[in-house]
Amino acid sequence: MQSRLRVHGHPIQPMLVTFPLGLFVSATVFDLTNAVGGPAFLGEVGYWTGVAALIAAALTAMAGMVDLWDVPSDRTRRTAIAFNLVNTLMAAMFLLTCLVRSHSPQRGASTAILITELVALAVGGVGVHLGARLMRQFDTGRVEASSLDALAGVNSTIEIVHPRS
Repeated sequence: MQSRLRVHGHPIQPMLVTFPLGLFVSATVFDLTNAVGGPAFLGEVGYWTGVAALIAAALTAMAGMVDLWDVPSDRTRRTAIAFNLVNTLMAAMFLLTCLVRSHSPQRGASTAILITELVALAVGGVGVHLGARLMRQFDTGRVEASSLDALAGVNSTIEIVHPRS
């Protein structure tokens, strides 16, 4: 199966998934640092990092829905649907924390918000596992270069060109 959304032959959604996941992790680290006694502005930074992650998650979900359109009705489709649902659940949990924090003047994270964020990241870990499985299912015919033997077909000669005098 080929993704409809590609850049230089590579599917876009696997590239996009790293942005919301990384931003969600960063938001949680900022909030955790704020909660253990870091500067108060880190709570605000964590909040806005979470908002940026939600925007990135929405764009990633749109790319995932476009790709889901062409997935064949087999185990790969079930994995793709589970992957998208798990990532949506993680984003929904972070959306909940952002909505709760939006009414607070300092936008710092409470213990309940930190626990929710950590659970959301655990859900995101399941999404990473499903995404890796999905990539293996899409790329069943592709051979990974795990040793030097995989490079046997590559011409390794180096041509040295001398400038003309």
